[in-house]
Amino acid sequence: MKRYPRTPPRLEWIFPDSPVFFITFCAYRRHRLLANRAVHLAFQRFALSAYRDYNVAVERYVIMPDHIHLFVCGPDDFLLGRWIGALKQALAKAITNHSARSPIWQRGFFDHILRSNESYSEKWEYVRDNPKRAGLISNGEEWPYAGEIVAIEHDL
Repeated sequence: MKRYPRTPPRLEWIFPDSPVFFITFCAYRRHRLLANRAVHLAFQRFALSAYRDYNVAVERYVIMPDHIHLFVCGPDDFLLGRWIGALKQALAKAITNHSARSPIWQRGFFDHILRSNESYSEKWEYVRDNPKRAGLISNGEEWPYAGEIVAIEHDL
C-alpha cells in the first residue's frame, strides 16, 4: 500500500512554511451575538493562550455582530479545523445574550490561504472596513472589537 504525503507536494512548494490563513466564521442564522466586551475579551484570552501554549499566532481580527474575521498562522502540525472548534467553544462560554434552544454557531468556517502580500493587504482592508460598510461606525471612529494579537511576518 502506497503512503501519500500529508499535503500535496505542489502545496509544499508554494507554502514551505506554515501559511497564513484568512478565516471567517458566523453565528447561527447570523444572530447578532458577538460584538460585545465579553466575547472580545474571551477572544483575546484564547488567542494569547494559543500563542503562548501552541505557537498559534492570531494577527489582526475584527469581531462583527454576527461573524468574525481573523488571520492566523500555526506550526507545521497546526490543525486549523480543530483550533477553530476550540475557539468557538471558548467564545460560546462568553455569549450571554443567547437562547439555549438554538445553536450559537453556523457549521464550518471559510478559510483562504494567503499567497502574497498584496492578497493580505486586500483582505485586511476589506476586514478593517467591515464595520464602516455595515454602518456601525463613521469614518473617523475605530471599531472597539478589533485588533492585533501577534504580528506575523508577511514574506509571502
